[in-house]
Amino acid sequence: MRADEEVGVAVSRRGLLRWTGAAVVAGGAVAAGGAPAGAGPGRWARLRAHLGGELLLPGDAGYDTARLPFNSLFDHHRPAAIARCVRPEDVQRCLAEARRGRLRVAARGGGHSYAAYSTPHDGLVVDLAPMNDVELRPDGTAVIGAGARLGDVYAALAAAGRCLPLGNCPSVGIAGLTLGGGLGWVDRAFGLTCDWLRAARVVTTDSRLITVSEDREPDLFWALRGGGGGNLGVVTSFEFATAPVPEVLTVFRMRFPAGSAADVLGAWQPWSAAVPDHLSSTCVVLPDGSVDLTGCSLGPEALLLGELAHLGVAGPLEHAEVDYPTATAIMTQGHPPRNAFRASSRIADGMWDDPAAVADTVRGKDSALLIVGALGGAIDRLGPTDTAYPHRGAPTSVEVFGTVGDLPPEQVTREVDDAQSALARLIGTGTYINYLDPEQDDWAETGYRHNLRRLRAVARRYDPDGVLRFPQSVR
Repeated sequence: MRADEEVGVAVSRRGLLRWTGAAVVAGGAVAAGGAPAGAGPGRWARLRAHLGGELLLPGDAGYDTARLPFNSLFDHHRPAAIARCVRPEDVQRCLAEARRGRLRVAARGGGHSYAAYSTPHDGLVVDLAPMNDVELRPDGTAVIGAGARLGDVYAALAAAGRCLPLGNCPSVGIAGLTLGGGLGWVDRAFGLTCDWLRAARVVTTDSRLITVSEDREPDLFWALRGGGGGNLGVVTSFEFATAPVPEVLTVFRMRFPAGSAADVLGAWQPWSAAVPDHLSSTCVVLPDGSVDLTGCSLGPEALLLGELAHLGVAGPLEHAEVDYPTATAIMTQGHPPRNAFRASSRIADGMWDDPAAVADTVRGKDSALLIVGALGGAIDRLGPTDTAYPHRGAPTSVEVFGTVGDLPPEQVTREVDDAQSALARLIGTGTYINYLDPEQDDWAETGYRHNLRRLRAVARRYDPDGVLRFPQSVR
């Protein structure tokens, strides 16, 4: 794969803001699982008879399309059944059947689970996609069905003159994004998606439908904000506070040539941590050491240009002022294609000692590249134990991403794993739980950190029988 193709993959996969105002892809995951599956035709007939939506079995029309995960590396996964849920009662019935027969079960919103945990090989998929309504109340509260995808959420909010910090990929589901925390393109200005959550409707593993908030089931509400998808119950809808849309945004892009990564990263990280909260930015570092720096500033272009003057490195700059509805309309044009990939992440404990070594983690590789995002700002207005998301105070996130393409999948896996292991030694061992990596042995301790013990206690309380299990479930 050529370097320019790798840039295109990164842009279409992780949401790098183009100078036109477009923001394209980010990852999020709704994942769940259970005990070994086993289901006879009688069980499926009983479930089908009680569902408001349809139940798809192998051989049914639509099954082969519905079963496909976003990551085509896992296209061999064939669930035993897919329940297309249209109401909370459908979810209740699915969990009752799963509990009765110790059936593997997985909740799926957008289907973007990096390891396809939301589309397991065998078992029952609780597909929430039909539950995708977006309602804006007069007070600005947004009530969003768990099957809604970000493109539809952005469009509905923008039409009402409201905004919410969300991810950059229009096909990612609101559920997985929120439950894992919710990194996105304006998070330094507004915080994480989960920080705006005010209540959620949840079906617990004993098939109760409950509403959780700060004063109703507060432990579960705490866990839903960053504890990862599919761990504690199946959320059927979310209630968010929203903010008025910004009057204007300025988006920008700077490109730096091969071999410049050490200098760019060395200048960018302290700059990105020091700029005002209104400015967010991301660097894509390619194996040849070239860098694509993109970002978004809330406000007019003069405000952005004043901050860029202090960056310390210079490259060709593209920028444009756009209004918020225009920006969201651009970023929701179409969906990124499914593709086969491997990905992992690390979150920095502090400022890097050796930016050249960070860049070298992917130098000369055939597939792996780095997507380096600025954190801080409004994300840190909450403390590291206020929600289950533990990485408040971290300055930087680094995603290692590798597209398979024509390469052997095992080579891409090795390149990504080598890079994330090196980053753990260089910058810190934190990981973003929405970027679940099957090869990462320390994912629980580094994804949840000091919140892991409390999170596991909440999981034991709300799922005492372990109905919701998958290879990287919190239990």
